[in-house]
Amino acid sequence: MGGKKTPFYRVVATDSRSPRDGRFIEHIGIYDPLAEPAQIRFDEPRLQHWLSVGAQPSATVGELIKVSRKAAAAQP
Repeated sequence: MGGKKTPFYRVVATDSRSPRDGRFIEHIGIYDPLAEPAQIRFDEPRLQHWLSVGAQPSATVGELIKVSRKAAAAQP
């Protein structure tokens, strides 16, 4: 997503057999690195569902999940 020099990413659940930019099962979050601070949002119930049924996040998405949960825990 996004455009030239304006990256914007969607986090999706996909089948490992699908091509990288191909079909996906469900859109579960966004990552906007240009926002100040970077905006990371997940549909937490759906994220938990996919992780509970065995979905494996990529290394990058795993880091985004950690940052998102750490920020949510710091919120009063």
